[in-house]
Amino acid sequence: MKACIRRWGGLAASASVFAFLATGSVQAQDQRWVQVEAHRDIDTALERAELLDQRLGNISGFLLPSSWYALSIGPYESEVDAFTVRRQLRAEGAIPADAFVSNGLDYLEQVFPTDGTERPALTPEAEAPEPEPEAQVEAPEPEVEEDVEIAAIPEPEPEPEPEPEPEPEPEETLREAQANERLLTRDERAEIQTALQWFGHYTMAIDAAFGPGTRRSISAWQDAQGDEPTGFLTTRQRAELIDSYMGELAALGMQNMRDDVAGISIDLPMAMVEFDRHETPFAHFRAKDDSGVQVLLISQPGTQATLFGLYEIMQTLEIVPLEGERERRQNSFLLTGQNDKLRSHTVAQFRNGEVKGYTLIWTPERDAQMARVLPMMEASFATMPGALPESAGQPSTVQRAALLAGLSVRRPEFSRSGFYIDATGTVLTKADAVAQCGRITIDEAYNARIHAIDEALGVAVLKPETPLVPLAFAQFEDRDASLGSEITISGFSFEDMMTRPVLTFGRIEDLRGLAGEENRLRLSAEVRLGDLGGPVFGTNGGVIGLLTGAPQDGTRQLPGDVNYAVPAPAIRAFLDAARVSSGTLREDVVMPPEVLTRIAGDLTVLVSCWN
Repeated sequence: MKACIRRWGGLAASASVFAFLATGSVQAQDQRWVQVEAHRDIDTALERAELLDQRLGNISGFLLPSSWYALSIGPYESEVDAFTVRRQLRAEGAIPADAFVSNGLDYLEQVFPTDGTERPALTPEAEAPEPEPEAQVEAPEPEVEEDVEIAAIPEPEPEPEPEPEPEPEPEETLREAQANERLLTRDERAEIQTALQWFGHYTMAIDAAFGPGTRRSISAWQDAQGDEPTGFLTTRQRAELIDSYMGELAALGMQNMRDDVAGISIDLPMAMVEFDRHETPFAHFRAKDDSGVQVLLISQPGTQATLFGLYEIMQTLEIVPLEGERERRQNSFLLTGQNDKLRSHTVAQFRNGEVKGYTLIWTPERDAQMARVLPMMEASFATMPGALPESAGQPSTVQRAALLAGLSVRRPEFSRSGFYIDATGTVLTKADAVAQCGRITIDEAYNARIHAIDEALGVAVLKPETPLVPLAFAQFEDRDASLGSEITISGFSFEDMMTRPVLTFGRIEDLRGLAGEENRLRLSAEVRLGDLGGPVFGTNGGVIGLLTGAPQDGTRQLPGDVNYAVPAPAIRAFLDAARVSSGTLREDVVMPPEVLTRIAGDLTVLVSCWN
């Protein structure tokens, strides 16, 4: 072969140029190569081609009109594919910085790989001498005693020989696998990348360009199958990969579902779920054949407040386990939940006056399948105009029964009230509301921990695990409360049955307790257990205390309107000692009743105890 190649040159090379232009230029124009090296002599070119092919794969060598030899990666069906591979390899330092994309018009005779051409072996092996035939020795005939009659022993019938098992087809060599790969279409290469991505080996874009990322993914898949990780699929391996991928798709039954009523289009595993009903704000897809998989499509008109209300309330559903990621952005949110019985993944967004999204629910044995289903749902999710009919009121102001459409709601052991005291979501509440809780939440959506507590005073400070940005926080009254002045109490009177606080009105009866206790305001106001821990507002809108409830006296039945509050000066002294900042109301501020109603609703929170 080398001798034949060396004869190229001069007129022979020029003649080849004309022959190439006459026969192969059209095909070359449709293909691209990444040219990485060029060498003057054939021996160096072939040696380098072998090394590069082992390291990068897909190497081709061509004679150039200048009698040099080009070493290139390819071919690729488009210029985009070739440039993509070139960029990846240059970024990894696998090829020289001056490697370039060639259209192949100056490529003449292909010198590598040498398919079907004999090449001299690098280490020729001596032929092993044939073994000499052994001398044949005649065996002596057995002696038979005379006059002894030997009984004839019937010969056993021969057992039928088992049919030989068909020999498996020999596996392709690496060179054959590389050659067959060059025959793949762009769609076939893209399908291979998609299948590798499905099985978790490929994480880059589906571009049909087999660069280093694809090679590593193929090697990882081969290694997982127990095959040699060459980075090149044989015909058998390619069929196994695609068949496995198509088999899993068929088992899931992924189909695009277009719900014109909800205004959502999305790919769903229809072999595992089936449509059940519309019930605002959800389109329900129930489990099919006991698959343990459910889907909710979220759809309703609303505002950003609708989105935020949905974020808070969905966390009270049993289909959203407590353990998991919670992330609320300006116009979207993510909720994940997991326990030993259930998993769920919820995504919702607010856009063009509508809240839309989806929830996928499954059992733990489906983890591997749902890990593949979720990216397909995410990639296919699209919205159209229109939403499910609006329910009675906004999610931030309606009862859960009206919002959650028959889904089971998780309930806390009990709930009390509290209120924000700074811009990062720090909450003040009643001490015994949180003292014996396994888990504490703010508005049933945000986990919180006890930062400081004073059991004698009866107050506690909670810090959310994730900083919050409340719409308002308390401004404490800097002056002593006035005897006989009117007050407004903000609290969740009915605990978690309502999602907005209730205002209760009363007055200050005394600046001490019934037995003369210090740091107590005695109020005249009818309250409920859910109100305890809530803020007590004065006439100008400043917070003058925290509601602690009726005094404990086991021997007497006090009137129902006798309740205590911790005054603002005692609260601020406790906060200063705990190094928690708080704000005070300016003396010249007077808050109209309608403003106070809004501010009270924004800064009062539901504090829930879970055990």
